[in-house]
Amino acid sequence: MRTRTRRRQGADPVRSSSTVGALVVGGDYQGLGIARSLGRHDVPVAVIDDEPSIARWSRYVGRRWSVPDLRDPATALAALLRVGEALAPARWVLFPTREETVALAAEHREELEQFFRVPTPPMSAVRAAWDKRETYRLAERTGVPTPRTWLPGNRAGLADVDLSQPVVVKPAIKEHFFYATGVKAWRADDLPSLQAAWDRAAAIVDPAEVMVQELVPGGGQRQLSYCAFVKDGVPVATMTAQRLRQHPSDFGRASTFVRTAPLPELDAPSTAFLKAMDYYGLIELEYKVDGRDGIPRLLDVNARTWGYHTLGAAAGVDFPYLLYRDQVDLPVGPATTRDDVGWLRWSTDVPNAVRDVWHGRLRLADYARSLRKVDTESVVSWADPGPALAELALLPYLAVRRGL
Repeated sequence: MRTRTRRRQGADPVRSSSTVGALVVGGDYQGLGIARSLGRHDVPVAVIDDEPSIARWSRYVGRRWSVPDLRDPATALAALLRVGEALAPARWVLFPTREETVALAAEHREELEQFFRVPTPPMSAVRAAWDKRETYRLAERTGVPTPRTWLPGNRAGLADVDLSQPVVVKPAIKEHFFYATGVKAWRADDLPSLQAAWDRAAAIVDPAEVMVQELVPGGGQRQLSYCAFVKDGVPVATMTAQRLRQHPSDFGRASTFVRTAPLPELDAPSTAFLKAMDYYGLIELEYKVDGRDGIPRLLDVNARTWGYHTLGAAAGVDFPYLLYRDQVDLPVGPATTRDDVGWLRWSTDVPNAVRDVWHGRLRLADYARSLRKVDTESVVSWADPGPALAELALLPYLAVRRGL
C-alpha cells in the first residue's frame, strides 16, 4: 500500500520542500509541536482550530483560521475545503491532530486531495485505531496481547463479566464519549457499580459501543509506548518510552511526564500489528505491563501525532518533519531515539502531582527528583515564548473546559 501523495511529474523535490506548507488542524500543544517542528525547517505553517489556540501565537505560524466547529464532519470538511482554496495552488500537507479529523481525512481523501497532500492511511487502517473493537479484534488475529474485554451489548450481558478483579467501563470510540463526560473510563469493583457505570455510558453512546475491560494492575512505570513513522506497514523511525505520569492519574486523558527508554519487548507485537494494519504515517501504540505476568498488553492506538511527540525531536527523531519530508518526496532514512530523554507538560503535571501528593499517592521528594530529568517541555520555549504566555492566560478556560 502507498498512501502518500505522489509528486507531480517533473516537480523538483527540493523546491517543493521550500514552498509546500503544512496546515495543522488543531492548535493545542500537540499542534504547536508540529508547527515548531516544521517551522524550524522553514516550512510555511498555518493553523485551523475551533477553540482558543495557543499555536496561533507561535512565531512559526504564518496564517490562522478560527472556525465554529471541527467536530461535525460536514462542517469540518467544508471548512478545510475553504482553507484549501485559500492556500491554492500549492497543495499543502494536512496534519490532523484529533481522531475525528484523522477519520475525516481518511474518509474524504478524494475531496481533500484537490487541495492538500493527505498523509493518513485508508479508512480501514484508521478504523483499526479509532474503534477499539476493531483494535482488539486485529490484536487477537495478530497475537498481540490485550486486556480481557467484554462487549455486553445490553445490561443483561453484564452478568458474563468476570468481577474477580476491578474492571473499567469505556467507549469503543472515544470521541463519542469523551466530549460528553470529560473522562476516558469509569472504574467498577462489583456488579452494582458496574451496572451504574454501564447505565451512565449507555445513556451517552450507543450501547454497542460500551466496553467492559479488566483493569490492568500497575502504575506509571508500567505504561509503555511504541511510537513510529511507518511506510507500507514497516516502521522506519521509532521511539519507545515510559509514560511515567498522566492526567488524571487513574485513567489519564494525556501523558504529563514521559521518558524515552529501551523497550525491545514492544518491537515484535508492534511490528506485527502495524503490518496487519498496512499502516502509513505517524502512530503511537500504548501498552501497559500486566503486574500479574509481566506481559505488555495493548491498550490504545493513536493514528496521528501523539501528545508528547516533541519528545522525539529532543531525543533525535523529529517525527512531524519526517512525515513532511516523505510527503514532498524527500528521502527519509531509518532512525531511533536516544534513551533517557525526558518530556514534561507543566500545566497538567504540576496540579496533578499536587493532588497525588495530597492524597499520599506520590512523595514530594520523588516528584522533585523527577523534575531534574526533564529535557524538554511541551509548550515553554525561550525561542518561541508566545504560546506559553497564551497558555498561562488560558489556564482558567482550560480548567473549566477540559479540567486542564
